[in-house]
Amino acid sequence: MDFKSVGMLHSIQGINIGLAPPFVVMGVTLICIWLLHLLLKQINHRRRLQAVLPPGSMGLPLLGETLEFFTRSPALDLLPFFKRRMERYGPIFKTNLVGKDLIVSLDPDVNHYVLQQEEKAFHIWFPESFMRLLGEENIAKCYGSLHKNTRNMIRRVFGPENLRLVLLHDMQGAVERTLSSWHDRQSVELKPALSSMIFGIAAKWMIGYEASVLSGDLWKNFDAFNQGLLSFPLYIPGTAFYKCMQGRNNVMKALKQVLDERRKKAETPERMDFIDVIVSELNKQNPALSENIALNVLFLMIFASFETTSSGLTAALKFLSDNPKALQELEEEHQQIRERRADPDTGVTWEEYKSMKFTSHVINESLRLANVAPVLFRKATQDVHIKGYTIPEGWIVMICPPAVHLNPTTYEDPSVFNPWRWKDHSEPVGGSKDFIAFGSGLRLCVGVDFARLQMAIFLHFLVTKYRLKVVSGGDMVFGPGLGFPNGFQVQLERKK
Repeated sequence: MDFKSVGMLHSIQGINIGLAPPFVVMGVTLICIWLLHLLLKQINHRRRLQAVLPPGSMGLPLLGETLEFFTRSPALDLLPFFKRRMERYGPIFKTNLVGKDLIVSLDPDVNHYVLQQEEKAFHIWFPESFMRLLGEENIAKCYGSLHKNTRNMIRRVFGPENLRLVLLHDMQGAVERTLSSWHDRQSVELKPALSSMIFGIAAKWMIGYEASVLSGDLWKNFDAFNQGLLSFPLYIPGTAFYKCMQGRNNVMKALKQVLDERRKKAETPERMDFIDVIVSELNKQNPALSENIALNVLFLMIFASFETTSSGLTAALKFLSDNPKALQELEEEHQQIRERRADPDTGVTWEEYKSMKFTSHVINESLRLANVAPVLFRKATQDVHIKGYTIPEGWIVMICPPAVHLNPTTYEDPSVFNPWRWKDHSEPVGGSKDFIAFGSGLRLCVGVDFARLQMAIFLHFLVTKYRLKVVSGGDMVFGPGLGFPNGFQVQLERKK
């Protein structure tokens, strides 16, 4: 008990209660009990934290260790921020980033446990600035039956059955048109070009983009949002964060316009996109989600579908351009698929897609090294005891997928692009302990099959019809997400 608290109690004790009414006596007594309870709770909490928190440093006041965390470094290695602290403290340590106390886990067992305990001992969490960008009502705040119902709605459009029957065909047309347009250009800036292509595919099946009244401004606003996503949260005109927020606001207005138009239509289309599924749900007597949540889900699904997939695919093309042996084996696999057809120029069938074993290895290895989701956050909903430490209720755990994917105990020569290693590894269906590129547990990315199919179809048409030549750039960095600071310009040459 500190001096201030002691003085307060003495002051209370010094009140002449002999002449006071009974309700005053009772009130003073309750206040004393309440103050004592708070004081003892605080003392016990501090003692408990000092005894069981992992080692580490909280850094500078306000800033914590934020500046070092956001320092860029060459890709294909763990960020120096993590490496230095793992050498000093071990794979579990505490830190402070952007004013938030965190426990960082580089331990595969701890990571797996935390992710599997979603909606039990942990739930998903994002920094406040990020939540501001996602909106107050978003899928990250969906729990229990609401989260389950939302995922089931998404699967109606992007589940395996619809991928096989409908989206597979649509993807092929979009990829062929994109590659043909690239062939006519001197060079192509690969990452934004892939983002634009995948955005078109995703937007069509989210909101019927091609038939809508929206213009190309939708893509520009999504791109503005993406450019400022990891910027300093300073909402002043001219800043990246301001442009990011403006981009989001403009997209939300456009999505609201599309949703309103669909709700006015009486008939249900035979081929439903995701916004049709949402309208069907909202028109029920007791809908599973509100309109605001539906719009935020739409926004996040479109954004996640093109940003993460384009990053993974750009990384795959970088790795293949640096590894002629892997590129040759990939070309041979797809050439054999063409040769088995009665007509080599017919489209890819679902059975052919499922037969692309080496392609799957290339995708796995590219996602392992690209680490398009550099960190995952979870918040403890109760005290959790693990590996000799306690994660206190209310504390945030930062999980680091690169530490899992670059673990030399699991992957020999982990910084080397080696798709053949996956012949000896089981296919990472869902989220495994050693491969969390798409998350794990209840929050496993619902679009994982959609993303993998897009990557495979693009690689098929690229290696069977074109040769890719690197013009300039291609340097990869982490800081903490994947980036190409010098760009990555390529040129396509049609095969004869």
